[in-house]
Amino acid sequence: MVKRYNTEEEFLKDYDSSKYKKLSMTTDILIVSVSNEEVDNYRKTDKKKMSILLVKRDNYPFKDKWCLPGGFIDIDEDLDESPKRILKKETNVDNIYLEQLYTFGSIKRDPRMRVVSTSYIALIDKNRLINNLSNNASWFDITFYEEKNNIVDIVLDNGNTTISFKLEKVLREQTTDRYSFKILENNYLAFDHPLVILAGIERLKNKIEYTDIVFNMMPEYFTLGELQQVYEVILGKKLLDPAFRRIIANKVVKTTKMKTGGGHRPSYLFKYKK
Repeated sequence: MVKRYNTEEEFLKDYDSSKYKKLSMTTDILIVSVSNEEVDNYRKTDKKKMSILLVKRDNYPFKDKWCLPGGFIDIDEDLDESPKRILKKETNVDNIYLEQLYTFGSIKRDPRMRVVSTSYIALIDKNRLINNLSNNASWFDITFYEEKNNIVDIVLDNGNTTISFKLEKVLREQTTDRYSFKILENNYLAFDHPLVILAGIERLKNKIEYTDIVFNMMPEYFTLGELQQVYEVILGKKLLDPAFRRIIANKVVKTTKMKTGGGHRPSYLFKYKK
């Protein structure tokens, strides 16, 4: 016979949670920046490279492998507070742009136990983090190649270590052009973090043209050429100047400041129009 309760307090007093299996919650954070790759010829403009922050694990599982910054969510911690705490620990910087990305819950994604992870994407100007990173953290430049059969090859490099992995994009909803991702090759990254990285790249590419999200990775002052390079490196394609100017027409304001030196003509500096 099912016991009936008159009040919620009565029900909760009698409630036995031990009959339910437990799972753990973590958060993983894809921290993205775009910065200059210096060139030898001073007359050439420095190229822009998109970078992500990885942390080398010093404990099992996946000891000595690289992963995204993350950790377990405290039992008394709100979901959105956890990535803020972890970002502060890894970068020693507050007020970083942060948005929830996706929840990953594959049964075998963590060999220790059943772990569900809510991932986030954070965007920042890398120059804010000079000398602020934890000792086991490093920026990796990211290059991605998408083949015609929806196979994506991603290469990460920090100057000392090169990491590569391959994923497949599987069309999930044709009417909305939404994809799920499957890892085909991965020997260097911990957990299922290649999925988080590709999901974050896709999110960034989709939002950059209709939101102002890109300016979270820009310094306060920049040239239009520098801003265009950031758009191009994220989108993975060259933009025609007229098309780019239409995209940013109402997003920037021209200042009286100038960028000089480096063998180039002086250029006006712009700033984000808030």
